[in-house]
Amino acid sequence: VSNPNFILLMADDLGIGDLGCYGNRTLRTPNIDRLAEEGVTLTQHIAASPLCTPSRAAFLTGRYPIRSGMAAFSRVGVFLFSASSGGLPLEEITFSKLLKQRGYTTALIGKWHLGMNCESSNDFCHHPLSHGFDYFYGLTVTNFRDCKPGQGSVFLKGVQKSLVIPIKIAGITLVSLAIAQYIGLLKVPFQALGYCLLITAISLAVLIFFFYHFRHLNCFLMRDHQIIQQPLSYENLTQRLTKEAVQFIGRNTDAPFLLVLSYLHVHTALYASKNFRGKSKHGLYGDAVEEMDWSVGQVLDVLKKHNMSDKTLVYFTSDQGAHVEEISSSGEVHGGYNGIYKGGKSMNWEGGIRVPGLLRLPGVIQAGAYIDEPTSNMDIFPTIAKLAEAQLPSDRIIDGHDLMPLLQGKVTRSKHEFLFHYCNAYLNAVRWHPENS
Repeated sequence: VSNPNFILLMADDLGIGDLGCYGNRTLRTPNIDRLAEEGVTLTQHIAASPLCTPSRAAFLTGRYPIRSGMAAFSRVGVFLFSASSGGLPLEEITFSKLLKQRGYTTALIGKWHLGMNCESSNDFCHHPLSHGFDYFYGLTVTNFRDCKPGQGSVFLKGVQKSLVIPIKIAGITLVSLAIAQYIGLLKVPFQALGYCLLITAISLAVLIFFFYHFRHLNCFLMRDHQIIQQPLSYENLTQRLTKEAVQFIGRNTDAPFLLVLSYLHVHTALYASKNFRGKSKHGLYGDAVEEMDWSVGQVLDVLKKHNMSDKTLVYFTSDQGAHVEEISSSGEVHGGYNGIYKGGKSMNWEGGIRVPGLLRLPGVIQAGAYIDEPTSNMDIFPTIAKLAEAQLPSDRIIDGHDLMPLLQGKVTRSKHEFLFHYCNAYLNAVRWHPENS
C-alpha cells in the first residue's frame, strides 16, 4: 500500500486482561476484538515506561524517554500542572513530524501529557502543534480525580498532607513568639512580628486559592491553541472525542492522514455516558472500557464507510498497564486487570509494562495471527516511517525496530535482543532475548 493512512488508538491505564482478545470473558469488547481477528495480536508488547509521560514520549519518538530528558530524577515522573515549563523537547523528532514532511495531514485527539509552554502562557513550545500535529483537540495534561467533583482527590490530598507539618510549625512558632513578647521573655519588634503574620497570612491565602481553583486552573479542554471548556466537563466526553476523530477522517478521505486518538479511558477519574453507565459487570470501570470499545467501533465503521479500511494501518495499545490498586472515594474498585501478570502502573513488574498490541492493515498484515516475540511501543515510530517511505533521522539513536517483517510473517524473531526497563531515570530491569530462545 502506497502512503497508507495511520490511526493510532491509545488507551490510558488499560490492563492487558481487560480485553476479550486477551482472554477476558466478562467485559464486552467486540470492536477491539475485531482488530485482533483481522490483524495481528502482539502478546509480549512492552511499554517503554510504566508511567504516562515517559511512555508517550517513547511512543512518539521511538526512543527511550531517558534519551529525550523525559525520564524524571525525582519521585514524580509525570507532569501535574498545565503551567509546568517542562515538556517534550522541540529538537525531538516525532512520527508526526516525519509524516507531515511526507505530505500527511496530522491530528492528535485526546490526552497529550507532554507539556505545553516554556516561558510564558502562550509560547506553546511543547504543545502538540509544535510537534508535527496540524490539529489538536483534547487535554494538554491528564485526567485527574481532582478534575471531577465527587471523585475524591489524588494530587491535592497528597499536597495537603505534605503541608500539614510546615503549617503547624509556622503556627506554633508565631504563637510562641507572640506569647513570649506578651509576658516579656523576648523582645520582638512589633513590626517584625507583624511582617511574619502578614507573610504567613498571604502564603495561606495563596494555598487556599490554589486548592479551591485547582480544577479550574488545571482541567480544561483545548482546540489547537484555544481553551474551549474550562473547567473540563465529563458529560459525553468520549462521544465528543469520537466525533472529532470521525470528522477528521471524513475531511481527509482524499489525502493521507495520521490520527492519534488518545483516550482518557480508563484513567481515573472514571466516567461513562448515560448509554453505558451501569451496563457492564464491573461497575464504572467496566462501563468505561465498553464505552471505549464503542468508540473504536465508530472509527472502524467510518473507515469502512469511506472504503479506507484496506489502506489504513490501525494500531491499538495502552500507555502502560492497569492501575490495579485504584479505589474510588466510595470504595469501588477503579483499577483494571493485568491478567496473570504481577504488578501494575508505575511498576516494572510485567503487569505495569506488558500492554495490548493490535495492528491491522488488510492485505498487508497477517489476519488472526499471534506473535509472542518481544516488541515495544517504540517500534511504531520506525514502522510508520517505513510504510510512509519517510527517512529515519540519522543524527540520533532510534531504539525501536520496524515491525513489518514480523507482522507479515517474513521473519519469526524480534530484533530486540535487550529491552531496558526504567523506573523514571533509573535502570530497574533488563529483558534479554537470547538468540536460541
